[in-house]
Amino acid sequence: MNEQRILQIRRSIAAARLQEENERSLQKHITLKLPSLHKSISLPENNTVEALINFVTCYIEHVPDFIKAIKELTYEAGIYDFTKQFINIAEDYFLVSSEQTEEDYKGLQALIDDAYLAHRLIEELSDRLMMVAGIPLAPMDMTMSNVLIHEILGEGFANELDLAVHYSIETLFKPESFEKNEKFVNYVNKRRLEGWKQDLQQWPCLAGDSFFSLDRKCLNDIKVVH
Repeated sequence: MNEQRILQIRRSIAAARLQEENERSLQKHITLKLPSLHKSISLPENNTVEALINFVTCYIEHVPDFIKAIKELTYEAGIYDFTKQFINIAEDYFLVSSEQTEEDYKGLQALIDDAYLAHRLIEELSDRLMMVAGIPLAPMDMTMSNVLIHEILGEGFANELDLAVHYSIETLFKPESFEKNEKFVNYVNKRRLEGWKQDLQQWPCLAGDSFFSLDRKCLNDIKVVH
């Protein structure tokens, strides 16, 4: 496993936070987006923009912790070789920035789409494994967080990102490589027998939806209601 790539992601996030302090790009973006957010999203009446900024920051900062946990979990289970191509893509979203992103966006705003792509890719991979084996890749559920970020990005742009994720999954995911692999079968059987308690203790960032399980100061006041 390449720890250097995760370190690079952490550094890019730290640099974006410093730039955000000067540019306030994320603050400006959220202020503009706020009136158009879907009515199903319930936001605090006071300090709404600040709450959303804290949420987006947590969502972005969750990515390297999340990827590191997935790497270690799959490596210890002996199935890393079957998931590393997807993990590498999730990392590349941060490490290979497009020229458009660099020119048009600054600070944390420039990383929202990268974080969304990474989270959505892992979410889709987990869903595909659920279809194949009846269990997810890990006990995380990013659905609610991704719904809110989808709204913040905007319907058109977010849909384009979803298509990119869908293309990667359709191109690379081979159900037979999991179904016929002894190590993966053993992994599935172990999870069905033992559950996830030990893994959640080791990697708390996998617990539930980051919408609820990240830093409480940035998540308590925001709810998505179906």
